[in-house]
Amino acid sequence: MSGTGYQALLDCRRRSRLLRGHGFTVDQIAVILSLDHPASPLRLYRYVAGLTAGQVIAAYAALDPTNTATLREARLYDYENWPKAGRRPPAHALILLAAIYGTAPVRLISSETLGTYPPPSQRLLLRGQR
Repeated sequence: MSGTGYQALLDCRRRSRLLRGHGFTVDQIAVILSLDHPASPLRLYRYVAGLTAGQVIAAYAALDPTNTATLREARLYDYENWPKAGRRPPAHALILLAAIYGTAPVRLISSETLGTYPPPSQRLLLRGQR
């Protein structure tokens, strides 16, 4: 993790703890942090959770019902950089990541991005909407 990225993670961890102490939800905290951290929703939710990429990879593997999780840190970063760069995360990855971050899968992508998924994937992502 770059120094700048790690500093952003530390700042978001601190602020998330404070905001949770005041009763803010994960989704509200993500909106607040987005004002100061220009990152994709997927990265912001990782920051709200206060997790490093390595911690997310471990949690992802533990949640994968097929026990065949193949998510690597580099791929997570690709997903977090998409759609400006990187790779679009598949719907099943967003569902697992949403479970880790404590939010709905559609909150991890923008509404414009949701439209780039095929209809069956959109339905899967919307199914867990809060």
